[in-house]
Amino acid sequence: MTDTFDRSIKIAPSILAADFAALGAECEAVCAQGADWIHVDVMDGHFVPNISFGPGMCAALRSHVKTVMDVHLMIAPVDRYITAFAEAGADFITAHLEAGPHIHRTLQAIRGAGAKAGLALNPGTPAEAVAPVLDEVDLICVMTVNPGFGGQSFLEGQVAKIRRLREMIGDRPVHLEVDGGVDPTTAQRVVAAGADVLVAGSAVFRGGSIADPAPYGENIRAIRSAAGAPDGA
Repeated sequence: MTDTFDRSIKIAPSILAADFAALGAECEAVCAQGADWIHVDVMDGHFVPNISFGPGMCAALRSHVKTVMDVHLMIAPVDRYITAFAEAGADFITAHLEAGPHIHRTLQAIRGAGAKAGLALNPGTPAEAVAPVLDEVDLICVMTVNPGFGGQSFLEGQVAKIRRLREMIGDRPVHLEVDGGVDPTTAQRVVAAGADVLVAGSAVFRGGSIADPAPYGENIRAIRSAAGAPDGA
């Protein structure tokens, strides 16, 4: 599924917090409970200190994800894997600015493979670093934790970066995504600063299961309400 651009608030559960033994069913359950996108965190044990999924897993999940599949590559090098993730069905492929020396080439390769191009920034990378490629991206992802593990605490200092990026984006059709520590206590601040895509892992999956998915919906609605968005918007 491709994304038709709009700035409505989107909740993108990170399946890093889901039941790995039943990821297809988890994607279906959380979508049925109101998720807008599905966020897939790909980690290589090199660029970040953890290992998660590869393109084979994304391909296996694609039929279970009826909405946008948002694939976040926390890997280095990136370019050699772009085609595989695009062929696996990723709608967005997000690479880290810090993962290689030729980010312009990487973004062009993502678009050339048929996916939308995302650019992620680690907490220590300033907003101004994206200026040379603002017209080459479809999404900017601000990491509000240091990448590598779920369940970390939100880094308050990143709110100013979100606000600055919102100013830099202007009227470009570029999503501003926040990833890390998003929950009902932080959602309002990041949306007020300009974010429109909220990635949440444990804050969505906490308390629920495939057998009892209702808490997923309750958690999503709590984040959406805290962000100031009407239910389903």
